Amino acid sequence: MPASRPHRVVIAAFPGVELLDITGPAEVFSVATRAADNKHPGYTVQIATADGGAVTTSSGVRLLADLRLDEVTGRVDTLLVAGAVTHCEGGAVRAVVDPVVTDWLRTAVPRAGRTGSVCAGAHLLAATGLLDGLTATTHWLTAAQLAAEHPEISVTPDSIFVSSGALWTCAGISSGMDMALAMVAEDGGQALALATARMMVMYVKRSGGQSQFSVPLSVQEPTCDRIGELRQWITEHPDADLSAEALAQRASLSTRHFSRLFAQRTGTTPAAYVESARLETARRLLEESEAGLPQIAAASGLGSLQTLHRVFQRHLGTTPAEYRRRFR
Repeated sequence: MPASRPHRVVIAAFPGVELLDITGPAEVFSVATRAADNKHPGYTVQIATADGGAVTTSSGVRLLADLRLDEVTGRVDTLLVAGAVTHCEGGAVRAVVDPVVTDWLRTAVPRAGRTGSVCAGAHLLAATGLLDGLTATTHWLTAAQLAAEHPEISVTPDSIFVSSGALWTCAGISSGMDMALAMVAEDGGQALALATARMMVMYVKRSGGQSQFSVPLSVQEPTCDRIGELRQWITEHPDADLSAEALAQRASLSTRHFSRLFAQRTGTTPAAYVESARLETARRLLEESEAGLPQIAAASGLGSLQTLHRVFQRHLGTTPAEYRRRFR
């Protein structure tokens, strides 16, 4: 981070943007400035819109812009573009691509030190052609649209955020805060990011490679029935005997009835759910511990190195060792 002046962040917005796409990253940078305690120059954040006036977000809350898009001159260290979606007939969701902001991005992005899109903002970056040949992500609801409309982009719909050099993209809404926190770490070091996360009561270790769909998150719901309680138990005991027969016995059900009821409640089979839970445990251990691969295979319940490798290849298209190198 430059020592002589604050790191300048400009967030491009347009009518209908998601409120947290703007305020989430802005708050991360604000808290990081306070957490720096004069050890780093900190951040200044500006909101830019087409006319420099107020913009009404998707929640109805109005935000006042600091300047017009054409007034964004001089050095921009981090340029962020917020996103918006529209709900179509039949419940379909599509990303909104604002043409004014998109045109402006074509000249603004090359002049910025670093650019990031929040949520469906990736669709605006994609429309400029600047993401062609790169890997990117966006909200899982619009990932298929991004891949279909821009086949030149390698879309990873399961990542929290993706950094492709100076171009960053992130998943839905709150993940903009995770991306901003990673940017703070890049600018001021992991200690500053950790201090910021602590002040914001954020989970600093939610790395870009983690899934938008979390097995532990999926069981954070009322566990008022046997299947709900069992899902919680599976998450907490990945190295136990989690065969359908053992789980059925634990739920005091016949194996056949248990398998049918589990599929009705979760939309998947007991075996597939168990494998997902064990994979997530292995991913967490690779990210957060120094344990060797044999120990991780055992602790996650995957058992052997061969099974560990096979599950990683099937679900993530990579090896456990490569995953650790990338996301540690």
